[in-house]
Amino acid sequence: MKIIVADKISERGIELLRKTGWQIVLPVAAALPNEIADADGLIVRSATRVTAELLDKAERLRVVGRAGVGVDNVDMDAATRRGVLVMNTPGGNAVSVAEHTFALMLALARSVPQSNAAIHAGRWEKSSTGMELRGKTLGLVGLGRVGTEVARRGRALEMKVLAYDPYVTQTAARELDVDLIPFEDLLRRSDVISLHTALSPATEKIINAAALAQMKRGTRLINCARGELIDEDALAEALRSGHLAGAAVDTFAQEPPKNSPLIGLANFIATPHIGGSTAEAQEEVGTLIAQQVREYLGEGLIRNAVNMPALSAEQYRLLRPYLELGERLGLLVAQAAPSASFSRIRICYAGEPAELGSHVIRSAVLIGVLNSVLDEKVNLVNASQAAAARGLIVEETTRRRERGFPNTLEVAAADGGAELTVEGTVVQDGSPRILSLDGIPLEAPLEGTLLLTRNRDVPGVIGMIGTALGNLGVNIATFALGRRTPVHGAEAVALVRLDGKVDPSILENIRAIPSITEARLIRLPELPKDRVHPQ
Repeated sequence: MKIIVADKISERGIELLRKTGWQIVLPVAAALPNEIADADGLIVRSATRVTAELLDKAERLRVVGRAGVGVDNVDMDAATRRGVLVMNTPGGNAVSVAEHTFALMLALARSVPQSNAAIHAGRWEKSSTGMELRGKTLGLVGLGRVGTEVARRGRALEMKVLAYDPYVTQTAARELDVDLIPFEDLLRRSDVISLHTALSPATEKIINAAALAQMKRGTRLINCARGELIDEDALAEALRSGHLAGAAVDTFAQEPPKNSPLIGLANFIATPHIGGSTAEAQEEVGTLIAQQVREYLGEGLIRNAVNMPALSAEQYRLLRPYLELGERLGLLVAQAAPSASFSRIRICYAGEPAELGSHVIRSAVLIGVLNSVLDEKVNLVNASQAAAARGLIVEETTRRRERGFPNTLEVAAADGGAELTVEGTVVQDGSPRILSLDGIPLEAPLEGTLLLTRNRDVPGVIGMIGTALGNLGVNIATFALGRRTPVHGAEAVALVRLDGKVDPSILENIRAIPSITEARLIRLPELPKDRVHPQ
């Protein structure tokens, strides 16, 4: 594979990539559009902009790795549309940002910049007053990785820590000795408020004139997260009026801040977005992103994905067989459905598939379905988007199986009244296996070239199929047969696995057999040779 490292990352990260034996390219910016044409992976920091135009040139690109947290420099819609996974390293600089938060907090509490400026100006202003952090209430807006590190350090300084985060449980907050409270309560009760939330429509300008008015007079505000979280005009007014004692930020809505009303205010401290810029943090994020890209391209392991659900190593280990099962069942129904213009896919999960991560298995099913009908191939990243663009309706349910195999996946393709349903499971060696077709029990491996037949259940049909294939020089590997009811003349189905390359013309001979009502060829990928299939 070819990996482009467009921006400087740690040497340890580069070495991790080189150990794979892949081609590692460190281009200058001007060479990137040419180099990316045949690249499988791209690693960037904040300098390189991954635009839709750049992605259009990347025919093979599968992953963009951002060494850091923010992905503003990546066109997420274009990446998702093209099936390119985007991942970042949200925890790599958490300690550095948390420590910078306290650098700003202490600087505000003790007026360090003002005292330093006075000394350099020849003034000895010992009368300046400050504030101890001990015993004060620290309010955290966001209790993710950075917020958690700030909370730990706040407790070490004997501060009472409050937090607002709608995505954190009370149990998790209690483990940190943090009180989880509503946003308005946090504003009213905190002496120092520190922002550690991501930017979203719900959090943009979360600190506005109304929020500032609810804060106690003399509150201090810290922002080492995103500049867009603050209405700068409203904050400037609160600082001028003395309602807020001070504010310190590491980020601005526009960087560098050209026309910010905050610049020049005596009770305002700013740093140039350096919270995560320690040597240790840069070493960590560079190593982490190299490891994540290597694991994704080499093993399919997804960590810290921004445009799809991420999976831990253990989750991926457990899910991987069901992802393979889902894709193969999707391939089967797409090829065997009564109509190629099916408009609805129904997925039913039972047991482990429901418990482990149905959202990812859903994408695997859609990969199988869509890659049978679309020219542009889809993957786990863009499968749901591609299904929506095609107008495909996806319905999902879960159920509890009372008997038989406990961990199953059922996939159905429907167009109006016509529907095909297949059910499968993963057997002990990890191989995917079909259990039923349209409710008819039928066990067979899900691989290779399969002849699917339907017939009236009368004597001699199996023999005639075998004879017809033998006369055509086609060898049978396995023959699985099922029937709806054990009554003469009822419907029966068969899945016959055939050896070698099989021409579709054989179907004419099979369809000529009396009692055969349907015959189709289904083509599925071969399974790894080291698996032994139960027959």
